[in-house]
Formats: sequence, C-alpha cells, structure tokens
Amino acid sequence: MRRVVVTGLGLVTPVGCGVDVAWGNILAGKSGASKIEHFDVSDIACKIAANVPRSDGRGADFIAQADTPKGLFNPDDVMSARDAKRIDDFILYSIAAADEALADARWNPAQEGEEAQHRTGVLLGSGIGGLQTTYDASITLHEKGPRRLSPFVIPAMLINLSSGQVSIRHGLKGPNHSVVTACATGAHAIGDAGRLIAYGDADVMVAGGGEASINRLGIAAFVACRAMTTNFNDTPEKASRPYDKDRDGFLMGEGAGAVVLEEYEHAKARGATIYAELAGYGLSGDAHHITSPAPEGEGGHRAMAAALKNSGLKASDIAYVNAHGTSTPMGDELEVMAVERLLGDHAINAKMSSTKSATGHLLGAAGAVESIFSILALRDQIAPPTLNLDNPSLDTPLDLVPHKAKPFSGKAVMSNSFGFGGTNAAVIFKQAE
Repeated sequence: MRRVVVTGLGLVTPVGCGVDVAWGNILAGKSGASKIEHFDVSDIACKIAANVPRSDGRGADFIAQADTPKGLFNPDDVMSARDAKRIDDFILYSIAAADEALADARWNPAQEGEEAQHRTGVLLGSGIGGLQTTYDASITLHEKGPRRLSPFVIPAMLINLSSGQVSIRHGLKGPNHSVVTACATGAHAIGDAGRLIAYGDADVMVAGGGEASINRLGIAAFVACRAMTTNFNDTPEKASRPYDKDRDGFLMGEGAGAVVLEEYEHAKARGATIYAELAGYGLSGDAHHITSPAPEGEGGHRAMAAALKNSGLKASDIAYVNAHGTSTPMGDELEVMAVERLLGDHAINAKMSSTKSATGHLLGAAGAVESIFSILALRDQIAPPTLNLDNPSLDTPLDLVPHKAKPFSGKAVMSNSFGFGGTNAAVIFKQAE
C-alpha cells in the first residue's frame, strides 16, 4: 500500500482566514463567536454563531477591530463579484481553502503537464451544502414564480459542486468526488481521498469540507431539534463549552478546510514540504438513533480502534486527540468514555481538547478544519485549549487542556468526527519518517 502524506493546508474559519492566522488565534484562546446581526433572529431562541470574519464587517470583533486586520475573508480575493453571486458561500469558502492549500503545497498540475493533471484529483464535501441558496430560491419561487429563478440555483446548491469548481479552476482531471456524511464529512473526505492515493487512483488529492449554514433556516432548524445552545445569547464567546457542566448545545460555525494529500515518493521527488503522514483512517456506524450517539460511545470507539489498527501504531503513540466535542450534554461525555477505552492506561498521558470551543461547530467542514489543527499540533508539539471549561462535568484521566494551550511530546495525533445518522470517522496523523 502506498504511503500518503500531507503537503498543503488551507483554512477559512471563524477565528481567521489563512492557516497562520487561524492557528495563532486558536493557540491564543480567541473565540470566533459573536451575535448574529446579518439576519433577523428576534423570533429564534439562539441568537449567536461563529461567523467567518469578513471584510463586510461580519464576524469576530477581535479580528475586525485589530489595528492591522489580518485573517478577514474578502470574496473579491477569490473571484469576481459576478461569479461569487453564482455560487453558495460553502463553495466560495471551499475554493478559498483549496487555493491556499495548493499554493502552500507549491503544486500546480496545469503547469506540470497533462499526466500531472490526470493524476491530481479533488474530494471536497459538505454536510448541508447550499442552504442559503435553497432558502432564497424557495422564497423567490413562492413570491415571484418559477420564471424568476436563476439558472445557477442548482449548481450553487449541489454539494459536489465545491469539488467541481475546484477541479475546473485548477485543471484537476483526476478523481472528482464528494462526501456527504453530516458532521463527519470533512474527516471522511480526507480519509477517502487518502485511500484513493494509497490504492493508486491518484498521486495528489485536494480534500476537505466546507459549510455555510448560518442563516434563518439553519439556526431555526437546529434549535427545533434541540441541539443548539440558547443560554448564552448575551455572552456568545462563552456559549461553546465542551465538557463543562453549563453546556447546553452546540454553537454553529462556518468555513472550510482543505489539505493537499500526496503519495510519499511523489512528494519526496519534487522536494515538497511534508507536514505529516496520514497514518490511519477508521469508519463505523452506530445503527442506534438518527441524532443521539450509541451508548458509551461504542460506534465512535470502533471508528477510533479501526483507525489505530490501520495505522499500525500503538495506543501509547497517540499524544493528542482533537475531539469531536460539540458541547452537547450527552455526546461530550460518551466520546470521553470511548477515548479512555481506546487509550487504556495511556489515557493519563494523553491530551484531548475541543477546538470547537473557539470555532463553534462547522458541521461538514469541522473534520477538515480540525484535522488541520491536529496536524499543526503535531508539528508544533502543542495541544490547543478547550475554552470555557470552568466546571468539568466528568472525572477523567485525560487532560482536557482547559483554557490554555499545553505542550506535549509525541509522534501521532488523532481527530474524531461524528455525525447525525450514526456516522463516525477518525483519522490519525504521524510524523513522517
């Protein structure tokens, strides 16, 4: 089986856009949460979210009010205003993340020749896709009739169009694929893309996920299924609080994460910078409930165990776990139980944190963004903090890294992602030998 390594990273997140900015803010304990001001939430119980900070003034104040704003998302930097209007923001964010990842990897197959194009593919996904486009089109159809619908409604809605747009933009003629597995999407996309390389279907893959569901329909619908925080509308930065006794549901985030995965010999031959090796990937299904995880985190444990077996590593090699940790009352504790079971006696030596405490829950983009945070944690040998962990609701030997980042020493990290419908994914990255 061919080895797969990571050679490029790209991020669009609520704590900043661009890998260096976002990672710096994560380590500094910055929160991307803010009050929702770009649509009416007067009749919705949740009035806060973690928006991507944008040049139009939307998003986190700590970035927008900086003396020299960095990390703001400007659609004009990605494409023309005319073209941006023809796609949904989840595609726009995905394109921006993919652009950064390919530039970081210094890989431009269109300049390398036709064979390079044929051997480079893209696998980007989304949990929900073009929700704003769907919402707007439904209103237009109801109020103005079918003749007023744009011919770009369907291409803006479809989840696989993030892969399609990136493929067209960069001339990537290899596998053109997509993943839709709710909040496990980003992790599944990276794992599946890695297997395409391992089995020889491609030499290079752009993989990850994007999401942009912070709108009236998205917020109201998650409130209706009782999954979202509603108790911290006056203090949004305190709303996402995994493992804390006062948590009351997740805070919605948005953005995208993309990695460039590459066959090891291909990367080495061209002198690429190698961040880490994709060592393990595991999948499972709970077969239990449409929204609630299986008892004792059994499904998540099987995904992690499969990833560990696939990696050929020992449990004691896992120094840090980036948890799914959404801040829901049930899910957080079940994941802790599952990780404790996986690591056994080594749990006391491991660190586990939830970066969702800073970014909110990016749904289909979460697994990709958090995989990148895990890779950077491995590179820098530092575990990002779990914010707002003031009163832990459980006793665990795991160090949940409350409030401040902590150094660690180890050669491998794991990132977990679990989704509605009982779908689970775990990916393991190790230092490339």
